[in-house]
Amino acid sequence: MAKKTKTIRREWTKDDVKTLKLLAKQKAGVAKIAKKLKRTPGATAAKAYTLGVSLRMQ
Repeated sequence: MAKKTKTIRREWTKDDVKTLKLLAKQKAGVAKIAKKLKRTPGATAAKAYTLGVSLRMQ
């Protein structure tokens, strides 16, 4: 049976939010922003949604 991985949750710091908004304005894309922030694309997209930030690349 496979071992379960432990989910580690990190709080969003002001710097994380600032970076997210900056990269979203540059239309970097979810995957690139998530990699830069060392977070999953899902977590990044969810945070952007709660902040009202669009992650569209067009």
